[in-house]
Amino acid sequence: VFLWPSGDSNGATSCYINGKWLDAHYDPVANLYTFSSCIVLADLHGDGENKLVVGDLGTGSSNMKLKVYRGTGLMSENTLLDLPTGLVSFLMDQHEPRTPAIAVASGPYIYVYKNLRPYFKFTLPPLEVNALEQDVWNQAREMSLPSAPTQMDVTGQFDVEFRITVACRNGNIYVLRRESPKPKYCIELSSHPVGLVRIGKNVVVGCAQETLQGFTQKGKKLWTVCLPAPVTTMSVMDLPTRGFQAVLVGLANSEVHLYRDKNLISTIKTPDIVTSICFGRYGREDGTLIMTTKGGGLIVKILKRTAVFDDRDSAPGPPLAQSIRLNVPKKTKLYVDQTMRERENSVAMHRAFQMDLSRLRLAAARAYVKALESSLTPMSSSLSEPLRMNAVVQGLGPSFKLTLNIQNTAVCRPVMNLAISFLYDESLYSMKTAFFKVTIPLLVPGLNYPIDTFVECLSDKGISDIIKVFVLREGKSAPLLTAHINMPVSEGLALN
Repeated sequence: VFLWPSGDSNGATSCYINGKWLDAHYDPVANLYTFSSCIVLADLHGDGENKLVVGDLGTGSSNMKLKVYRGTGLMSENTLLDLPTGLVSFLMDQHEPRTPAIAVASGPYIYVYKNLRPYFKFTLPPLEVNALEQDVWNQAREMSLPSAPTQMDVTGQFDVEFRITVACRNGNIYVLRRESPKPKYCIELSSHPVGLVRIGKNVVVGCAQETLQGFTQKGKKLWTVCLPAPVTTMSVMDLPTRGFQAVLVGLANSEVHLYRDKNLISTIKTPDIVTSICFGRYGREDGTLIMTTKGGGLIVKILKRTAVFDDRDSAPGPPLAQSIRLNVPKKTKLYVDQTMRERENSVAMHRAFQMDLSRLRLAAARAYVKALESSLTPMSSSLSEPLRMNAVVQGLGPSFKLTLNIQNTAVCRPVMNLAISFLYDESLYSMKTAFFKVTIPLLVPGLNYPIDTFVECLSDKGISDIIKVFVLREGKSAPLLTAHINMPVSEGLALN
């Protein structure tokens, strides 16, 4: 990895490590004012070393120039007569070595530079040209749009198949195809587009309402991401050696976000607002990020060869697994047969289901009524004496401590004169008092009253039984509450 001078006072070469990027160069007074459409990286001399070609806007009315950088130094510059609006590199010769030429759109002209010298000037509208070229321009002129275009992305070959994605001033994006004089597809946006790039077969659009949206080439919306600041510029980050493609988005909060689909995978802090971005091979480094700032600065960063971008989204929001499609198995023959059976016998199956459901509801209602009539529930159904009871058994045996917790669930009415009775097998258990009145003369609403008693196990055969507890009211034959306590097996006799 070669490093460029960083502008130290002692002239030494330095490099600062910042996450996945190496800070190769920063010149805050480079006086470069341009946009992403006016920056290109090209091997102008065929020596395998790419140069940086910039269409500088100057002051907007004067000092417009075409500048070429090699490393961090200015290599050459040519004066432009008008503001540059676009800049591309292309091959115009067939003989070896094939060196690219530079085409600059400036005012009503397209200037072509070869070997960094003016080579050709094309005037719009064109003058007399040959018949083949005139036919090509006529075919291109036949494609009409409902509004003036502001941004454009072209892919494919003119003689085979091509797609032209155009963002217009009416806030819509149109897709033109070969042999189609009118747009094939239309993408309607909620706000005006400020950035347009293509990633594979998808189109990524930056909107004025601080959102980033992804669409298919047929106009179907895939995702939307909210941005923390307005978009200033956009570009594509393409690493063919790693098979990696992502979108670089410059924001007005002096940050550059790297998105892969809708996932934010990296954030770069910059000292000023970025106005143009270019990523590619610069010099002999494949992964070089070049940025210019609002104040005219030039920033050069090199991607580490050990850098790995995780597909996990670093922004807060739903997890990445939420957008992964489930691997639904294919339909088996049994599934298809059952589906056909349900279609053919749908009425009979619905009637049988309704009959079974009615029987289930009837059985549940009968069981509930029986529980209420026999007071088998742990809560009293009486409105005048609403009670709740639960039981706790403690001990290993043969002596057990039985605790009954009784609570009055009424709002403001106390309960008095209750009695408790126990029903059990006298050959297995014994109690000092199987029937006694509650020692608490008054049950205050909302309070829990514990009542303790002791149970003695008489059998040494390791068996247990149920003890029934009844909460009674004087003058009533039916109990208010009934509880069945499953007694544990006594282990104390075995120890003795």
